[in-house]
Amino acid sequence: MNESRLVNRHLCMLVGLVVAALVLVAPAAAAPPANDTFAGAVTISALPFSDTVDTTEATTDADDANANANCGAPATEASVWYAFTPASATNVSVDVSASDYSAGVIVVTGSPGSFELVTCGPGSVGFSAASGVTYYFLAFDDTPDGTNGGTLQINVSEAALPEAAVTVDPTGLVNAHTGVVTVSGTFTCANADFAFVDLTVTQRVGRFTITGFGSVLADPCDGQSHPWSVDVTGSNGKFAGGKANVDAFMFACGPVECATAQANRTIRLRPK
Repeated sequence: MNESRLVNRHLCMLVGLVVAALVLVAPAAAAPPANDTFAGAVTISALPFSDTVDTTEATTDADDANANANCGAPATEASVWYAFTPASATNVSVDVSASDYSAGVIVVTGSPGSFELVTCGPGSVGFSAASGVTYYFLAFDDTPDGTNGGTLQINVSEAALPEAAVTVDPTGLVNAHTGVVTVSGTFTCANADFAFVDLTVTQRVGRFTITGFGSVLADPCDGQSHPWSVDVTGSNGKFAGGKANVDAFMFACGPVECATAQANRTIRLRPK
């Protein structure tokens, strides 16, 4: 064997060894999560529950499309499934907003091909769960932008019911020139995504009843008492000094339901 053929043989052997080594050290292809499909849904046995999942290899299928049929999410990419059967009736919150991608949640009952939508939405959802009924949570990448999932952070917990309380101060102010009144009071709000106070002010002026309406956002909703104040203009005339009636109605709405509170009192309007 001449020298050039020997060198070529050694080079081929070396290349072969390098390729074999690269194959041995190459990482195995990532696999979809175990709960990528409905059949592999993770069972949630108790609340609160948290899970962190790499969904970059998760897929979507016909069951996802069936769950989304009455929801209308723009995409159900990188989806994973969870199942929860409460032992007693409770309000449930499912939150995926801490994920590092735009994630949504669909909640259904039933089985593939005949899912019944309970609720759905981006970021987080809430619903009233009945005892003994199995609820399935589909967490997914809701943006059809060519990317696929990421790190999903899902938190499932009992949803605290919203609380609301409102008061009306015994005196108010009235602008003698414009007839606009300033009414005030306090509100307390807790466990709500948003809250507001609606007002109706009425006053007898001669033979007529002047009526005005106002509204104020109840924020912050932190369980503490806070002052509110709003200017109200008469819709059919000008308010004047003297007695007036104020009806304050408050809404505080959480992910599952709303709480209400009401205060009605006669106040005295004095000039600004």
